[in-house]
Amino acid sequence: MTGRFPAQLPIAVAAALPGTYLGAASYLGLPHPELAPALAALVYGIAIIGAAFVLSWAAEAAQVDISAGLALAVLALLAVLPEYAVDFVFSFQAGQIYAAEGHCPPSEGGSTPCALALANMTGANRVLVGVGWPLVVAVASLAVWRSRRHGGGDSATTHQGCVQMPRALSAEVVFLGIATLYSLTLPLRHTLTLVDAVVLVAIFCAYAWRLSKAPAEEPDLEGTSAWVGGLATVARRVTVGGLFLVAGLVILACAEHFAEGLVQTGEGLGVDPFILVQWVAPLASEAPELIVACLFAWRLKAADSLGTLLSSKVNQWTLLVGTIPIVFAISAGTTDGLPIDAQQRVELLLTAAQSLFAVSILITLALTTRGALALFVLFAVQFFGSLLLDTDADRILNLALSGVYIALAVVQFVKQRHLLARTARDGLVTPFDELEKADEEMSRDRPAGDRGSA
Repeated sequence: MTGRFPAQLPIAVAAALPGTYLGAASYLGLPHPELAPALAALVYGIAIIGAAFVLSWAAEAAQVDISAGLALAVLALLAVLPEYAVDFVFSFQAGQIYAAEGHCPPSEGGSTPCALALANMTGANRVLVGVGWPLVVAVASLAVWRSRRHGGGDSATTHQGCVQMPRALSAEVVFLGIATLYSLTLPLRHTLTLVDAVVLVAIFCAYAWRLSKAPAEEPDLEGTSAWVGGLATVARRVTVGGLFLVAGLVILACAEHFAEGLVQTGEGLGVDPFILVQWVAPLASEAPELIVACLFAWRLKAADSLGTLLSSKVNQWTLLVGTIPIVFAISAGTTDGLPIDAQQRVELLLTAAQSLFAVSILITLALTTRGALALFVLFAVQFFGSLLLDTDADRILNLALSGVYIALAVVQFVKQRHLLARTARDGLVTPFDELEKADEEMSRDRPAGDRGSA
């Protein structure tokens, strides 16, 4: 029995229709009105929000048939499609320039497609960790406060003032750590090559294979996801697949136009193009996954919320980075790597250093308020530095921040060294049913007031 058809589903789809039509019409050459940049960003943004709701319902319902981790990985892959679209555009343009001129010419402010492809990717990664992860803690804490006011139960966010993750999410932490260790070598190069693509894509494939070993279990569903999850097996799987497909198509149709609307609005206000590509466009392209994460956190599913963003980070730091040189090589008609200039090497170093610090925080499988605040403050320093400082001063600041991130990561790894071996083992080889039993035992041993849904 499935209960009454949820009204939220057609409302979300209806919200996505105008932006989806405009985006598809633009690509297909169909008649459509030309909107002012600010209005276009609003229409496409609403469509992406509608798609984010559909994604969250599909991901929750999919846990009836596949493991929660694999469902979140699929969700993360679809939610990050806007970032792929933007980076692939810049990478393809960079390949065309390289094919025509034999090199990527430097430009003032690093605003050539060669530089912008990496600028958008590094900016998106840092936004995801520096804004997205702290946002999860903030929204989850607010949801717990709301639940307590209405006499509801606590959430995992109340356990020692943090978002506590199940040990099954060790896989995300470990594979992000592996990708981060490899990424620390990228700033030492002058090109991003097809060898890097092979290594990074292989890490992602190993991550997906590891998640596929987790068994499906009965999820705690409510609302629209409960209706979908309650359908008969064939109908449920078709519906879940259809929801994922619809949401993915909406995001593909709207993402680039959403980013363009924001960038054009910023240009009209006199904002530097490099800043727009590094910060404004990533905020737009990360919107679907940030919205989905906030939805999970607001529903007191803090672990799923952080798990979604953690899976997105693994996705971006492996598959996205790995496919950039592939797109470049196809466009340029060469096996040469994507050139990396001095500024982009610093950007890569800062992004890898932030990622290393993020992994060190999650060795305990918990994101504390202090850790979230550290991530946000350090991100805010680099963000405002890029806005207020000249290129040379900003480069010095980023090098200094990279050193701070790495130093903090080393301290955290040493402090939590007793957990390193266990987390690595859990992430790589420990059967998922054993991890689930360990989480159940920990929950039973925890005081009643501290038990959470995750």
